[in-house]
Amino acid sequence: MKSGDTEKRDVLRMVDSMIKNAEIEKGKREEGLSDDEVIEILSRAVKQRQDSVMQYEKGGRSDLAKKELSEIEILKNYLPEQLSEDELKEIVKKILGENDLNGSADFGRAMGLVMTEVKGRADGNLVRQIITEILK
Repeated sequence: MKSGDTEKRDVLRMVDSMIKNAEIEKGKREEGLSDDEVIEILSRAVKQRQDSVMQYEKGGRSDLAKKELSEIEILKNYLPEQLSEDELKEIVKKILGENDLNGSADFGRAMGLVMTEVKGRADGNLVRQIITEILK
């Protein structure tokens, strides 16, 4: 706040508000949320902004899309480092092998196991795409 970066200040205030609302909703106002729950909130905020960017670009509002993209960059600073596609493929292959999942019928179970493993470190759409490729 002292730096004068109003955009960052506004994004952080919004995140603080989202966290407080989640604490109230879950009845954890006194003890607060766990790190995993806060990461989930931040990930959801990034996803919402990504969806907004797509909608703004479809509507020809590049100015608003640009604002959302800069907010995404601010939020990403507070998320764990994202896994690369190669690292993610290795994790998926390992989990599929360990659990004997090898057909498209196993997709749902595979998705659940992988998302539990990579919690907050990978985008769900990328995980879905990689699992689909490997289970073909």
